[in-house]
Amino acid sequence: MNTSGMMQLGISTVVFLAAASAAKAWTLAPNFWRLALVLALYSLGNLIMLRLIREFGMGVALSLSGVIQLLAVNLIAFSVFGEKVTAVQGAGLTLAVLAVALITIGPYFTAR
Repeated sequence: MNTSGMMQLGISTVVFLAAASAAKAWTLAPNFWRLALVLALYSLGNLIMLRLIREFGMGVALSLSGVIQLLAVNLIAFSVFGEKVTAVQGAGLTLAVLAVALITIGPYFTAR
């Protein structure tokens, strides 16, 4: 992945984190403007992802985005919103990161 792709991935991650935070804010105090912000941010994030999919392929773009968002969203959920996970949920998050990491790097260890 080149520098431009990494920048786009970073921007999409920031947009998706803002969307997730806005979604959490909407659940705490629902109103039309928060909902409109959530929809706009998720739409913008997906438009950026479409460009990444075109440039790098669906598997690579979505796998990288999935791992980065999984970690970043949970970091925000724990640190900003004070959410907690049980040991089983924590194990699930760990396994999810491992699974997506294996999916992402798997093709580099097999013959093409």
